[in-house]
This record gives sequence, C-alpha cells and structure tokens, in this order.
Amino acid sequence: MARLYADEQYPFPVVKLLRALGHDVLRVQEAGKANQKIPDDEVLAFATSNDRAVLTINRPDFIRLHRLNSDHAGIIVCTNDQNWERQATRINEAISTLETLRGLLIRVNRPSE
Repeated sequence: MARLYADEQYPFPVVKLLRALGHDVLRVQEAGKANQKIPDDEVLAFATSNDRAVLTINRPDFIRLHRLNSDHAGIIVCTNDQNWERQATRINEAISTLETLRGLLIRVNRPSE
C-alpha cells in the first residue's frame, strides 16, 4: 500500500478511511508541522524526503509544483468531495495498482452528479 502525507487542509475522515484500506497516511498535524504556514514547496520537500506522496485538495499549487519539478515521491490532487467514503475509494482505486507513485501527478476528481 502507499505511503502518503496529507497536507494541513486534507479532510481527516478520508485519512481514516485510507488507513482502514491499508495505506500508511501521515498527517501534517501528526508530523508536528501544523499551523506554521509552511509553503507548499516545503510540504512537498518534506513528503519527498520521507518517501511519501502528498495528498491534497490544493490542486493549482501542487499541479504547478509538479510541472516545475517531477522529482518527488508523488502528488495526489483531489477535488473536494464531502462524500468521504467515495473519495477514499477513488483514491485507493487510482493508486492501488501502481508499483510506485514516484514522479507521478494523480488527479482524483469528484464525479459529476
């Protein structure tokens, strides 16, 4: 399963569901980095140095960072979806068959309703 780093705004219910699916998810809060206004590039650098893919709903900034440099442990950008189970399931489906997330930008979009 994947090693992920959920950024500060990422919904905790989805983190819990991903953990239940077997993913190793570290939250910014658990890493002692909450409420510090850490720039996104430093969030990505921390995740990469810990061999974790960033999990975020901050799509524009992390897509930009990926375009600037794809040498990272992975970035998963998600649209905000209040259906936590659906979000966790879609993330799991997007990454569970991949051998590695290194260098990848994975987009997980909320389905049209």
